Amino acid sequence: MDSYISNAAGQQNNEHYLQSALERTAEQILSQEEQQQPYARFFHDRVEAPDPRHYQLMDAPCDPALAIFPHQMNDLLNPGELAIETGWCNLPDGTGFIANRNLYPDITPEMIDWWFAWHPLEDLRYRIWYPPQHAGISVSAEHRARLLDTSIPIRQRNWGVLHHVIEDTNSGMSHVDIQFMSPQDFGFDMTRWKAPYVATFAGGQGWSVPVGHAGGRKAPALMCHIFRQTAAGLEHRTRFWIGYQLVDGKPQSVLPPGVSVPASVIQGLAQHNVCEFTRFKTFLPEVYQQFGGEITA
Repeated sequence: MDSYISNAAGQQNNEHYLQSALERTAEQILSQEEQQQPYARFFHDRVEAPDPRHYQLMDAPCDPALAIFPHQMNDLLNPGELAIETGWCNLPDGTGFIANRNLYPDITPEMIDWWFAWHPLEDLRYRIWYPPQHAGISVSAEHRARLLDTSIPIRQRNWGVLHHVIEDTNSGMSHVDIQFMSPQDFGFDMTRWKAPYVATFAGGQGWSVPVGHAGGRKAPALMCHIFRQTAAGLEHRTRFWIGYQLVDGKPQSVLPPGVSVPASVIQGLAQHNVCEFTRFKTFLPEVYQQFGGEITA
């Protein structure tokens, strides 16, 4: 937990950067420098609203008895569906659970791998993904060099990279650190990591703190985006376990006894996830086509 404060300190202490990011997001404007970027046009595209039927699945909590805990993550490698593919709830231990599913007819696993290595390199690349709530992103110089290292396969470049994000997941703007991992380090059984049950993965663990409350802290979370090929396109299955982190490589609840993650926090993130990945469906293929899968600064 202490690593969150030190890793995010540079972003938190740069008040000019923070204030500028918040103002530009609130007013939905670009800086002069951002306006010159070849992908600035995506910022001004209409943001598609999610399918009402999909969004309504996040209106009320699902049955916790049908959810899975993080130690059951390998169930995501089974064929077919799990009991809850879209929904959210508090688990009996007070932690939060989120599941969301999207189908992408025009997205490939290669596009997913490219996106998670390309977009952390600049604020605007993150902002164009979901302009209403994405304010900024940064990585360290060391991790930036890794993302640009052509000797590393694109699929692996984001492994071990820490994203410092500013975003609003319907609970106000927060600083969020996300430590991305390989699927093996996250805890998946790599003997089962094969087609057609999995195509690629992006995930890890994160911590967040509200903007303006450097001494405060929200519960950490495990984040899993796992993808598999289907006849109808690439299937994206999201899982969040809020209040968990990896301890000696194993998922463990770190909530104090008797404490529960507020339901509003879980639902807010679930609804945000539906919205940002609704845009992803059509947005990513266009961005990928424009840049040809290349990763440049």
